[in-house]
Amino acid sequence: MQSRQIILASASPRRKELLEVMGLAFRIIPSRREEVIRGTSPGEIVENLSFQKAEDVISQTDEDVIVIGCDTIVVCGSRIMGKPHTEAEAYEMINGLQGRTHEVYTGVTIMSREKDNKITHETFYKKALVTVHSMEKAEIWEYVKMGESMDKAGAYGIQGKFGVFVDEIQGEYQTILGLPIAGLYQALKKYY
Repeated sequence: MQSRQIILASASPRRKELLEVMGLAFRIIPSRREEVIRGTSPGEIVENLSFQKAEDVISQTDEDVIVIGCDTIVVCGSRIMGKPHTEAEAYEMINGLQGRTHEVYTGVTIMSREKDNKITHETFYKKALVTVHSMEKAEIWEYVKMGESMDKAGAYGIQGKFGVFVDEIQGEYQTILGLPIAGLYQALKKYY
């Protein structure tokens, strides 16, 4: 399928692994732009953030490329959770998720610079539901102290030890990991 160079606008090891699973050749140039939250719904927010990342990275090159920008947030009730800044914040986030069902939104922007230097893009988001078993305080602190929470929206990585606390998932698992590959694959076919 691939005939054009792809750039992933993210340093996420999970997104890197998912693109590798898709069999895509790509390079990584993480966006350095400060994120500005825009939108009124979680879907709009992740779409806008993914767009900002793709736009930042495509502006750094004049090549005929496809840039993939992504962003993931966790929503529990009306609270939007990004990445925690401290262990205490990670504990608070997980404590708010345990015993409940929450939503995970991942926005994806595919931005393409064509040979005539015209830039086009497509942006979409996917949503998954995650139900977390009730957790004891000691279990939450033990998980937080592992360090796995600090670079993840909602303060957990479902692919790691936190998976033992997940009761149910509705939706595409890869959305929770940060890159809904089925939707990405279908969208990328338009660019080849």
